[in-house]
Amino acid sequence: MTMELLDYADDEMLAIALANTLAGELTAALEHEERALFVVPGGTTPGPVFDALCDANLDWSRVDVMPSDERWVPEVHVRSNTRLIRERLLVGRAAAARFLPLYAKADTPEEVLAELEANIHPRLPISVLLLGMGEDMHTASIFPEGDNLELALASNAPVLVPMRAPGLPEPRVTLSARVLDDALAKHLLITGRAKRAALERAQSMTREQAPVRAVLEDMKVHWTA
Repeated sequence: MTMELLDYADDEMLAIALANTLAGELTAALEHEERALFVVPGGTTPGPVFDALCDANLDWSRVDVMPSDERWVPEVHVRSNTRLIRERLLVGRAAAARFLPLYAKADTPEEVLAELEANIHPRLPISVLLLGMGEDMHTASIFPEGDNLELALASNAPVLVPMRAPGLPEPRVTLSARVLDDALAKHLLITGRAKRAALERAQSMTREQAPVRAVLEDMKVHWTA
């Protein structure tokens, strides 16, 4: 498995360096394609990267931004990944980007999955992917104990997979491992020694035990303690 680990002295250096790398890859993608698809995680960890990236000098009007996964809550909800992305990334120059949602008003993801997929499918493959990882080795919302884990990891998986797992207060919807792994440029952002240890364990485990393993080929991992 070819995976490159980049170790940074502190959070600030990581955020600046990773933001510069992402901006460069988006710029390069736009040299060859009319539009670029940029997929990003939620959670608090990528916030500083978004802060450093949002004013990057590139043609954001030709960039489609979407979350790798979403909790099934309205965009204004404190737990919404979309809310973080709008507040931290889609500001400054990046406000010109087009956002592709992973949530629509419905009681369950299944009710609107086809509608959401129809908006995403024509824009694939992902040009630039940024992911996070939990200490349980999940990535996006592909959880080791998820009810649709097998489907999310399948080689013929759909674009989107609804996911429920023990301990999650609401359903989620996630891009499948197939779609994530097909990204032209892939980055994983992790912080802390516990997550680095988890990533090292993942390399000797099955994809079902450690879903992040499904996307580690040719991955650049950005880490700071």
